[in-house]
Amino acid sequence: MTTPGTEPYAARLDVDYPGKLDRLSSAFRIIWAIPILVIAGLLSSGGGGSAGEGVAAGAGGATGGLFFATALMIVVRQRYPRWWFDFAREYARFGGRVTAYVALLTDRYPSTEEEQSVHLEIDYPADVQQLNRWLPLVKWFLAIPHYIVLIFLSIAAIVVIIIAWFAILFTGQYPRGLFNFVVGVGRWGLRVQAYAFLLLTDKYPPFSLDP
Repeated sequence: MTTPGTEPYAARLDVDYPGKLDRLSSAFRIIWAIPILVIAGLLSSGGGGSAGEGVAAGAGGATGGLFFATALMIVVRQRYPRWWFDFAREYARFGGRVTAYVALLTDRYPSTEEEQSVHLEIDYPADVQQLNRWLPLVKWFLAIPHYIVLIFLSIAAIVVIIIAWFAILFTGQYPRGLFNFVVGVGRWGLRVQAYAFLLLTDKYPPFSLDP
């Protein structure tokens, strides 16, 4: 958790806690989500990769292309064009909305433009010249401890989502503790993505689910 006087991390994620969730929509969520998952899949194959938690970002597609191109720009020219950053941020926001919908965190169908209930913010580097031009070559390696933790957290999140699915079917509500855990895993993954693949900050991601 961010304490008074400390700077917030360059990548932040929060999702509005819903009141009542639609049981029918939740019951058939994976079916309702097929169209938007197809769009995400097309982005993935043609230059994408679901932004989601960003754990496997950089393996290929648009996120991988962003990583390699951004690394070259920083290492060779020490530049991070604003339009390039804007694309990466909007791409991550879209993936965040898709992930939140599939994870039952919201009933609102993912928009390709509107923020909706998923608040994902990534800060543009205040001074790109202050970024270490050689760190992009090793950040992916330095983040290995996070990958390992995120593998286990992601498995736990899947189990939690399944439990929440049953809870929603019976009560129409997403248990608050389970909700916070799933959002926390997404928040952790986003920070790692911003550090290791989007290369927006040299500050090492905290090992924390908290904001």
